[in-house]
Amino acid sequence: MPCRAPCAESGFIRNDIYLQMDWLNTGIAPLKDLLAFLYKKSKTSDVHKKQLLIELRDNLNVFKNGFFNQSPYDAMIDLLSRDAIQDAIKENFSFKKLRSGIIHAPVIYDERNKKYIGWTTEKLIDKIDEKIIELRNIKKMNGGSVKDVRNNIALMMSNLYFRMKLLADFIQSE
Repeated sequence: MPCRAPCAESGFIRNDIYLQMDWLNTGIAPLKDLLAFLYKKSKTSDVHKKQLLIELRDNLNVFKNGFFNQSPYDAMIDLLSRDAIQDAIKENFSFKKLRSGIIHAPVIYDERNKKYIGWTTEKLIDKIDEKIIELRNIKKMNGGSVKDVRNNIALMMSNLYFRMKLLADFIQSE
């Protein structure tokens, strides 16, 4: 069992989940501002736009609270939602209503997101949706847990988080 008290050799709190989610530590401070922005932006009469913004905000909150509370990935995967994305697709919603144009370098604050330069809102949302499905399927195929899977769940979760954060940054840059 990992210790939750400061360890003598490192001075850091040792906890497997905490160490796996260390990538999120750098993104927490700017996340508060993004969450506040998404809350304000969701005050719209466009139902699908409102639902998508709320879902993005709620999913980012899952990561924030999961990090603070050192929650297991299984719980976080269960809490991630893609319902608004699916509803918008069914209704042929134009994702350009969230943010038109393509992602440019000045919008990218995280080095790892440079590969998304030139992407549209629709393409980024499609990849976010795809990753949520993939994580849920991996969990289902392994007895309801990602704890002992061969996939690099920490990397998959960090990729998902940074895609969601990029989407929020892109929307905010308008």
